[in-house]
Amino acid sequence: MIRLSLSLGLAVLATVTSAQAAELPAEIKQAGALKLTVNSTYAPMEYRDPATNELIGLDIDLANELAKRLGVKIVWSETPFAELIPSLQTKRADFIISGISDRASRRETADFVDYLQTGPQFFVMAESEAKAAIDLCGKKVGTTRSTSFPGEIEKWSKQNCEAAGKPAIQYVPGENSIDVRNQLKQGRIDAAVQGSETLPYAQSQEAGKYRLVGEPFAKGYQGIMFRKDDVVLREAVTEKLSAMIAAGLPNSPTRSWM
Repeated sequence: MIRLSLSLGLAVLATVTSAQAAELPAEIKQAGALKLTVNSTYAPMEYRDPATNELIGLDIDLANELAKRLGVKIVWSETPFAELIPSLQTKRADFIISGISDRASRRETADFVDYLQTGPQFFVMAESEAKAAIDLCGKKVGTTRSTSFPGEIEKWSKQNCEAAGKPAIQYVPGENSIDVRNQLKQGRIDAAVQGSETLPYAQSQEAGKYRLVGEPFAKGYQGIMFRKDDVVLREAVTEKLSAMIAAGLPNSPTRSWM
């Protein structure tokens, strides 16, 4: 069993210093709704329940609880992962909570409130001969093109494969985590990389198919992403999230996934 839980990641959680409760921006209060968009291919963070087609996952639970505490509803939409940040920039989304990593390059134009520690993880088909990550040197390794993982794979390869005189890992791009796992099952790649928070769920859904190789080879954080000029909204969400963490998420629907 895996339980995904919230953790404090950034000092921004301590930035709400007003003596009064933070207020939502006037336009959101007037509409009574938040516009949020997700990439629903990243189970168990956000995905469509195969049985009901309901949008579910940890990020969905967390956003719904935040909206409840803010006194608004959510109008959900879906988009490919590569379109998440453009949807924020063009104001189609009020903020992004969809398995998005807090990266230094993204902080140049956005603010993050982090809630989950994660990291890239190598995995292979159960029958693979690879026993350790070093065995993947010279092999084809796939991951989602629009994430930070291609760069992390290249960095790991230079530090480990090339340093040991072995051929570099051959990176193969995928559109999303489902595409990458399909490439792996079809034998088009030798191994794959996904966020460490997603693989226990994938293993539970396809029992015996996948095997983890080593430990996560980098550390990062997922966060709620805001436009830099949306200080009022960021502080209102931060205040509610801080209260949820401090209280141990009372009444939160956050669930465990087998």
